[in-house]
Amino acid sequence: MSVWYPAKGTLSSAFPRKGQVVEYRILGSTGLRVSRLGFGCIKFAQCQEADVAAALHRALDLGVTFLDTARAYGTSEEMIGRAIASRRSEYVLATKSLGRTASALRTDIEASLRYLRTDHADILFLHTVSDAETYAQVVGPGGGYEAAARAKEEGKVGHIGISIHRDLATMRRAIESGAFEALMAAVSPLDQEGAAELLPLARRHGLGTVIMKPLSGGQLVSPLGPGGLPVSPDPVVSGALRWVLSNPEADTAIPGMVSAQQVEDNVAAVERGPLSDDERAELVEIVALLKRSYRYGQTCLRCGYCQPCPNGINIPAIFQAADQAREYPDNLKHMGRDLYAAQTRTAADCEECGRCMERCPAKLEIPKRLREVARIFSGQESL
Repeated sequence: MSVWYPAKGTLSSAFPRKGQVVEYRILGSTGLRVSRLGFGCIKFAQCQEADVAAALHRALDLGVTFLDTARAYGTSEEMIGRAIASRRSEYVLATKSLGRTASALRTDIEASLRYLRTDHADILFLHTVSDAETYAQVVGPGGGYEAAARAKEEGKVGHIGISIHRDLATMRRAIESGAFEALMAAVSPLDQEGAAELLPLARRHGLGTVIMKPLSGGQLVSPLGPGGLPVSPDPVVSGALRWVLSNPEADTAIPGMVSAQQVEDNVAAVERGPLSDDERAELVEIVALLKRSYRYGQTCLRCGYCQPCPNGINIPAIFQAADQAREYPDNLKHMGRDLYAAQTRTAADCEECGRCMERCPAKLEIPKRLREVARIFSGQESL
C-alpha cells in the first residue's frame, strides 16, 4: 500500500495474477485482433535497453499483443526491432509519422521499417493531427495521406489511422471522412470530454479506437514510495486503466511501460475487469488527494515530444520536479527538489530558442514555464 493513501476499499488491495487471460478485441474494420491492454513505447529512449527488452518479452509472454511507437519517439523503434523482431508474428505493430507532406511521410515509413526490422507496419497513424489546418494539409494534394495510401498498396502498411490530441472538431471530421480505419485519442479519468460522443461515433463508422494517455500523460500515478521507488502495484494506475477499459467503445489502451514489473502489474489490474461502483468512488477519492486536474494546454503531460533540447535540458523531468515540489504531500515534497538537483542542466540553462514549443502538441509556452521553475527552485518564488 502507498505511504500516502489510507486504503479503504478493494482498489488498493494486492491481487495475484490469474494466468494468461488477457482480453482481446477486433480493432474496428481492420480485422486486427488486439489485446485490450496495449503497450505504449513512448518512454523507451529514456530507459536502459535491457529493461526495455525484458518488458517487451514479458508483455508478449503474458498475451499483450498491441505495440504502439512512433518515428518521433527517439530510439523506441530501434529498441523494439532489436528486442523482438524475431517474435514479429506475435504482435500487432503500430507506428506513427509526423510527416505532413507525402515525401516526408514516405521517408518516415522507410526509416521506421528499417529500425523496426520488419517489412510492414500493421497500422500507420498520421501523428498529432490536432487542428483543422494540419488536417487539411495531410489529407490534401501532396499531403502525408497520399504516401500512407501508397504504402498500403505496396503492403508496407496494413491500415491507416490518425492520432488527434484534443481537437474534437478535427476528430469528428476524420471519423466521418471514411479515410481512416483507426482513431487514437486521449481518454482518462481526468479527460472525459469527447469520449461519450466521439468513441461511439468512431465505432459506428468502423474505426478501431486506441486510447492514448489513459494515465493522463503520467499524472495518474501515486507519489513515489519508500526509497524513492514506484508503488507496486499502484492503485491509481490500476484504477485508471480499469476505468478507461470499462468503456465498451475503447478497443485498446496504451499506457507507457518501461519495466517487466509494470507490465505484470498492469496485466493483473486489467484482469480484474471493470471497476465496481465502490471502486470508482474510491478512485475519485484518490485522484482528489493527488490534486490532479486535466488542463490540456496548461499541464505538461511528459510525452517527450519536446526532446531533445539543444541545451541538454530534460524538460519533462524539470516540469515533473516542479509538479512534485508543488503538489506532493509535505513529507514527499523533497522528491521534487531532489529530482531537480539531480539534473545536469536546469531550467536556468534555457536560451529560449523555441524549438521545444514547435514540437509540443499542447502548445505550452515552455521557455516561459522554465523561467518560472528556475525562480521557484532558486527561492525567488514560493511553491
